[in-house]
Amino acid sequence: MTTFATTDKILEEIGQPKASVACIGPAGENLVAIACIINDKHRAAARCGVGAVMGSKNLKAIAVYGTEKVSIAKPDEMNKRVKEARSKIKENPVTGQGLPTYGTAVLVNTINEHGAYPARNFQTAYFPEADKQSGEALAKTYVIGKNACWGCPIGCGRVSEVTDGPFRISKSEGPEYETIFAFGSDCGVVELDAIIKANHLSDELGLDTISMGATIACAMELVENGNIPESKLYGLDLRFGNAGAMVEAVWKTAYLAGIGADLALGSKKLGEKFGAPDMSMSVKGLELPAYDPRSIQGMGLSYATTNRGGCHVGGYMISPEILGLPEKLDPFVTKDKAQWTKTFQDFTSVVNSSGVCLFNTFALGIPDYTGLLSSITGWDLDDAEVLTIGERVTNIERHLNNKYGADEKQDTLPKRLLEEPIPTGPAKGNISHLSEMLPEYYELRGWVNGKPTEEKLKELGLS
Repeated sequence: MTTFATTDKILEEIGQPKASVACIGPAGENLVAIACIINDKHRAAARCGVGAVMGSKNLKAIAVYGTEKVSIAKPDEMNKRVKEARSKIKENPVTGQGLPTYGTAVLVNTINEHGAYPARNFQTAYFPEADKQSGEALAKTYVIGKNACWGCPIGCGRVSEVTDGPFRISKSEGPEYETIFAFGSDCGVVELDAIIKANHLSDELGLDTISMGATIACAMELVENGNIPESKLYGLDLRFGNAGAMVEAVWKTAYLAGIGADLALGSKKLGEKFGAPDMSMSVKGLELPAYDPRSIQGMGLSYATTNRGGCHVGGYMISPEILGLPEKLDPFVTKDKAQWTKTFQDFTSVVNSSGVCLFNTFALGIPDYTGLLSSITGWDLDDAEVLTIGERVTNIERHLNNKYGADEKQDTLPKRLLEEPIPTGPAKGNISHLSEMLPEYYELRGWVNGKPTEEKLKELGLS
């Protein structure tokens, strides 16, 4: 069953309409390496193939609902802190205006105008037709409403609908910025209706939209370069700009149909299978999101060193380097980026562990979380201790990776991004200068060869 049908069926069976359902679709059941877990039909635990993990355990879904309140140590203090935080969120231009008005797709034009919007499998970082798939264009054409996660003061979700044409779809959610890039510019596809359709199919079938779009983009380059023979495509014209082929490739992947069986491997193994591993735009096997690190140096360092691979939410350096929050950094320089990246990664580990949306951090900083966490838990925390919590999380993740064989060799970027200058656009001529930042980053971390030293583990109480 699809994720939508599964959710409806389970809610009907348990008789709890307010329950939440996390489930997999056909992609997870078929052990597709880029399968995700879908929650409440359109929210995804998408990255790293967790849908395939559930599928491997013959686990289709989990449904939960609560009957009691969570215990709060200092409820009056917490309410005061929450009120202050909500005010900051409303007053911030990103969380109070940009995201509520246009959703995450508000970033399309911003990133493209900087020259960091990847196109055609990261062959370039500028897409001339980006405005046609921007948040502004989406609002004028296909958005019919808004949606928000439970209790959210931002409400960045979009409800979209395509009423005619080959990509017709009724009341879908999204697409988000990363999805627009993955199915759009990265595949050389301009048409928003096709992107909406591909996004809807991914939610329905249980696929990570970033990895799915990036894997299709990788396949398109492999086809155009002659690495994938026509006999493997069974008539599918999988080339940059072909919106119909892009959409068809999504469902083929979920069901392992034709070339979909190869796409289901993800871009890394796809590139290796067809003799061109460097065409996979991934780190540690995880496909890169919608920011070209050649023109955003700190983001490149974060990509390379984040424990789960090509992940933008492990340390969102777009915030200071592009949006100027909490202060504006020059995205083209490497100076001080090691310290900023370490701090952002550790702070993000705290935010992710708290179960709160990362978008709040456009408006809220470490002191805000110190106050919130202290009032909720009753712990007497200061800002340094909060960051230490995040550092502990980052290091224990890294230590686990090391035990499975990872070391500094995996802390890198695709060869293209280190050696091939951006050919066109506002950031023309730039490459990632990762090698200038990595040694300082390791020194700040207390890591040697990509591994925490025994002294660092003891310092953090992890030995």
